[in-house]
Amino acid sequence: MNTQSNAMPESPRDSQINDSQVIAPAVISTTRPLYWSVRRELWENRSIYIAPLAVAALILFGFLISTIHLPDKMRAAAALNPMQQHELIEQPYNFAALLIMGTTFIVGVFYCLDALHGERRDRSILLWKSLPVSDLTTVLSKASIPLMVLPLLTFAIIVATQWIMLLLSTAVLLGSGRSVATLWTQLSLFQMWLMLLYHLLAVHALYYAPFYGWLLLVSGWARRAAFLWAGLPLLAIGVVEKIAFNTSHFADMLGSRFSGGAEAGAVTAPGSVLMHPLTLLTLGKFLSSPGLWIGLAVFAAFLAAAVRLRRYQGPI
Repeated sequence: MNTQSNAMPESPRDSQINDSQVIAPAVISTTRPLYWSVRRELWENRSIYIAPLAVAALILFGFLISTIHLPDKMRAAAALNPMQQHELIEQPYNFAALLIMGTTFIVGVFYCLDALHGERRDRSILLWKSLPVSDLTTVLSKASIPLMVLPLLTFAIIVATQWIMLLLSTAVLLGSGRSVATLWTQLSLFQMWLMLLYHLLAVHALYYAPFYGWLLLVSGWARRAAFLWAGLPLLAIGVVEKIAFNTSHFADMLGSRFSGGAEAGAVTAPGSVLMHPLTLLTLGKFLSSPGLWIGLAVFAAFLAAAVRLRRYQGPI
């Protein structure tokens, strides 16, 4: 017995619409893979934000205990001249900022050393290479953590920490019946935050870029003991130069780079970058300094080498 199909034949217009829906590829932004790669780094490396937050919480706990003596401290500060009052009141705020910056720098160093080495050690590189994400995008996402994410995260945590410290101090002084005028007039938080942002972007992001590039390169090359491979070649170059030529230009260059350089205004002694007046912000001199651009060129070379290594390196 013959049966007839109940399905209606498609019109040419419907067939054309269906074909266009199947064939048309989804347009993906070129920055989308980089965005999700950076988010992946934050998901997989929670120490990036947990470590500085833990240090900030510890600082606030210690500062809360120290506020017991705050009324006596402000009474003693009243007998000092304005400059001494300024330094005395800002001291715990500067200490908190330096401690959080030191923490995030250490986090950045260990992150870079494990960024490419870790995925080869746990063999997750096989999974990530199967995805439509280039080696350049992956390495750039890892380099953006110490160069962009950590400085901005450090700035946000320090601002929040210092603001909470100011509120705690104000509450304690008001509760003890003392005036908060000296505290608010001598503590120029806005100026401190502006200098802090300049220091983080100029020194921790741009001037330290060659260090981070070198660590990423070692992370992509070393099969084990990445920390030793990162430090021993630099130490060997300094030792050979000292023995062969009785000079220490390489060590001096590393020391100057690590301290931030004179162009960035990074001095770690009293009167440091957090205490400098705004008139000492020499942004134009810093951006035009040869040391900055030579360092960025070295960073670009290290990054290109790290991309090439990741392209051909397999799991350990």
